[in-house]
Amino acid sequence: MPMTPEQQAEIDALRSNPQPTLRAVAEGMEKHLYTAYDVLDHGFIRVIDYMGDDAAICQAARVSYGKGTKSVQNDEGLIRYLMRHWHSTPFEMCEIKLHVKLPVFVARQWIRHRTANVNEYSARYSILDREFYIPQAEQLAAQSVINNQGRGEALTGEEAARVLEYLKGDAARCYDHYEEMISQDDQQGLARELARMNLPANIYTQWYWKVDLHNLFHFLRLRADAHAQYEIRVYAEEICKVVADWVPAAYGAFEDYRMGGATLSSKAIDCVRRMLKGEEVTQETSGMSKGEWREFEGIIG
Repeated sequence: MPMTPEQQAEIDALRSNPQPTLRAVAEGMEKHLYTAYDVLDHGFIRVIDYMGDDAAICQAARVSYGKGTKSVQNDEGLIRYLMRHWHSTPFEMCEIKLHVKLPVFVARQWIRHRTANVNEYSARYSILDREFYIPQAEQLAAQSVINNQGRGEALTGEEAARVLEYLKGDAARCYDHYEEMISQDDQQGLARELARMNLPANIYTQWYWKVDLHNLFHFLRLRADAHAQYEIRVYAEEICKVVADWVPAAYGAFEDYRMGGATLSSKAIDCVRRMLKGEEVTQETSGMSKGEWREFEGIIG
């Protein structure tokens, strides 16, 4: 169950009580406020608050509070220039605060992005729900023989069934023991801060995650990429949909220059120039390692 009845009631109450404001409002984001979007089997993301819009990025870049002679077209061109030339500060003028429910092992990967403000649900004070991430059968895959941190071929048949049974059984057994240890029916139970160590990494946690747009784009560039782990990628993809409505010009530039673009080394640029002149360039004559050459071929097709 992604949302508890109490959380849904809170959301309904907030959405039914709009407030007038003098602050800048992004119409595309307003429809997302407090709405929960399901991710994985029990997770979700929802926007709690935001600050700024495309105009705020341009305002910061121009260090001006008046509209002057600028136009929407000028704004979009400026934003694309800022993105193209790797400016950061103007994008930091926009912020978003998300409420995220996610498996613990995904949270530990996510927290590696140390440029956000985070407040997580505490199992020292509260009892975690009996909710575990159990992958769909098609997401069960063997270890890749090429990439040490990736997946290979999907498991099938009896092997897939056996793995799923292990995941479900082990999670349930760990939680049963967790409940027993903190039980105080007939005697004093173990402290929650100690009992939590027995919980599996696929149990769900929740946090509030506040980040500026510049650092959010960095997160999305890595985690919404096709090479990212599936379980964090689906969260990033859901966030992308929200950001596209919030700051459409900035997100369009991000798609072009970050998600759809590529950074070439000086050796790679030299190879491109030689190829354009009609020279046949190979890995041996490129000056690149085999890994670099393989990535270069992937870029130029």
